[in-house]
Amino acid sequence: RKKDCVTIATDSRFGVQAQTIDTDFEKIHQDAPKMFLGLVGLQIDIRFLTVRERLAFRKSYEIRESREMTPKVFSSMFSNFLYERRLGPYFIVIAGLDPETSEPFICNMDLIGYPNLPDDFVVEGLCGEQLYGMCATLWKLYLEPDPFFEVISQSIFNAFDRDAISSWGATVYIIEKDKITVKKLKTRMD
Repeated sequence: RKKDCVTIATDSRFGVQAQTIDTDFEKIHQDAPKMFLGLVGLQIDIRFLTVRERLAFRKSYEIRESREMTPKVFSSMFSNFLYERRLGPYFIVIAGLDPETSEPFICNMDLIGYPNLPDDFVVEGLCGEQLYGMCATLWKLYLEPDPFFEVISQSIFNAFDRDAISSWGATVYIIEKDKITVKKLKTRMD
């Protein structure tokens, strides 16, 4: 997260423990023009039931309120969803820009929906501990988009090198006030 810019990134591997099932798996969904949801959990719910229901709710919210849903409202909606009874856990990261103020927003949640709303960065997933250490080391306040991308990329590369299960490439989304840039990274594939 930086001024008027936020980034969300993920690896491309989908697997169950040490077994790799897919090596080009998208875990990030664009839910509004400047809002992205990183979502991992029970894939049948994510692909067919949950995401469709949430998108329908977002559309009805926008019609009822006559405005775009902000990332803060979207995170509250998912926090309530995680607190409901469900079959399995979901790991969520929300990143976006407020549609009116362009203020960056990042959030992740624990398994029962308690939001973590830091000012700098959030991490989630298999190599979360390794990624947290790298982000804490390399992160700087108010970088421009290109150096910001470099910090994210180096954090991902180094975290993946320390975790044997993660990787198979990565995707980085840089969300700016006037554009969204998607970059694919080639990482180790072993």
